[in-house]
Order: sequence, then structure tokens, then C-alpha cells
Amino acid sequence: MHIPFMAHKTITISEEAYRELARMKRDNESFTEVILRITSRKGSAEALLRFLELSGRSEELARNVELVVERTRKARLHKMALS
Repeated sequence: MHIPFMAHKTITISEEAYRELARMKRDNESFTEVILRITSRKGSAEALLRFLELSGRSEELARNVELVVERTRKARLHKMALS
């Protein structure tokens, strides 16, 4: 990926964020390229799945989603029963 000339900005990130970005870096990829790769496809299911795979938290997220879906279904059933 070629990044056109741009102004340089300094940002402050946590050590944890830096380690995650460094882990996501591909060979010969700059941090700018990593950030653009991750954010340029914002909103796409593919980008979300890729992020979850790289974050190593997909199983935890899946469990949490299942809990929310189950609670939502119970809340709807309960609400309908009271009507």
C-alpha cells in the first residue's frame, strides 16, 4: 500500500494499544498503514471478523453475544406474557 505524502501528527496511545498495533503489523507495513487498513473498512462484517480474529477475543465476545440474545428473548417473552 502506498501512502501519499501527508502531514505528520504525534498521537499518544497506551502500551496495550501499541502492542496490539505492533502485533497486527504485516511485514514492511508502517503503523500508518496498519491503522488505515483497520479503519478504512469500518462497518464491514469482514473488517469486524478480521479484527476479532486478530484481537484473540472472539470466543469471549461470542459468549457475551449469546448471553445478550438469550436475555433479550426472555425479556420479549416475559413482556408478551404480561400484556
